[in-house]
Amino acid sequence: MSDLSRPTGPKIIAVANQKGGVGKTTTTINLAAALVEKGKRVLVIDLDPQGNASTGLGIGADNREFTTYELLLEDIDLEEVILETQTKGLYIVPATVDLSSADLELLTNEKRSFLLHDALRQTQMDTFAFDYILIDCPPSLNLLTVNAMIGAHSVLVPLQSEFFALEGLSQLMLTIREVRQSGNKDLRIEGIVLTMYDRRNNLSQQVEQDARDNLGDLVFKTMVPRNVRVSEAPSFAMPVLSYDTLSKGAKAYRELADELLAKNSPVVKEVQHVE
Repeated sequence: MSDLSRPTGPKIIAVANQKGGVGKTTTTINLAAALVEKGKRVLVIDLDPQGNASTGLGIGADNREFTTYELLLEDIDLEEVILETQTKGLYIVPATVDLSSADLELLTNEKRSFLLHDALRQTQMDTFAFDYILIDCPPSLNLLTVNAMIGAHSVLVPLQSEFFALEGLSQLMLTIREVRQSGNKDLRIEGIVLTMYDRRNNLSQQVEQDARDNLGDLVFKTMVPRNVRVSEAPSFAMPVLSYDTLSKGAKAYRELADELLAKNSPVVKEVQHVE
């Protein structure tokens, strides 16, 4: 018997943190690539007007005719907006700067908080047979991020290993609580992943200790190290798993994918037979 809490269809995860520079897009790209290595079909939704996830997965500006803007605000065929990346099994709905005006346009829409939820649940989506959908949220708690949280099953929070790292989490947790009350009562926290971790740095170790003391099992065992290969990979328009498959960063994202898959594997219960 499978775990009834496990959603049918793709598991949808919003990768969110209102603070910029925490490794959110990097985590989205490389976790997606690691899941694909494990045999999963993955869709990345680029919900950040900067479009860094699109660039990092090799989708140039000239190839972004239809984007998350059209997905949210126009009646567009999913086959037009979902693009295959250079990594087989990994797809993306790209973003452009046009998305920056979406917040204002969403305000006048009665279903403004549920547009992404509805778009990702079109019957046509079933034909793609995705196992996971990862949403790269903008670095703010705006209507786009709220759309992601209402459309998602869970939220994955990258947390940079630096001073004041935990302070911004309180506002994010409050937003998650409000979304549960207003539009997605089943939203849960997938976990906190420590990024840019340096074992030689006392501050990184202190942040890890504080995170585990305060958040317990919500913090993934895997920590993504500060790694130059991870930083270089986007400029070559590929995940670090392709750019330098043996790097420490690639190893960490594979381990993170393993943890995520273990958390989401169906629970198999033994059936006891009565003699």
